[in-house]
Amino acid sequence: MVGTSRVKLILVADDSPASRELIRETLETDDRRVVEARDGRQALEMIRESLPDLVLMDIQMPYFDGYSVLEKLRSDSRFEALRVIAVTAYAMHGDREKALSAGFDGYITKPIQIGDLRAQVDRFLEIEPGK
Repeated sequence: MVGTSRVKLILVADDSPASRELIRETLETDDRRVVEARDGRQALEMIRESLPDLVLMDIQMPYFDGYSVLEKLRSDSRFEALRVIAVTAYAMHGDREKALSAGFDGYITKPIQIGDLRAQVDRFLEIEPGK
């Protein structure tokens, strides 16, 4: 519906400032706001407080890794439908399947391919490609 869309909130959780900046600069638009968490503990706090529409989560972070954060989210009924995409340097055979079977909704490897990032985010936010 034209004129009725609201700003989508995307949380990026990654201990790499460069990764967070790349994702924010790629995804932030007039109808998307990106907030950043630098570790798993901060990610959990921010998710609980801000209720984002989508989370992009690094697997290897301080305090709680991405799997631990996801497990805590999935055990809370408020976040059952929250879409969480793994963003990780783990790109060996079987890593994608492990992440998806753990409950991640999508999987993006580092170095991040901008086209893949945009396509997955658009799909999970149900936005027409190119918008």
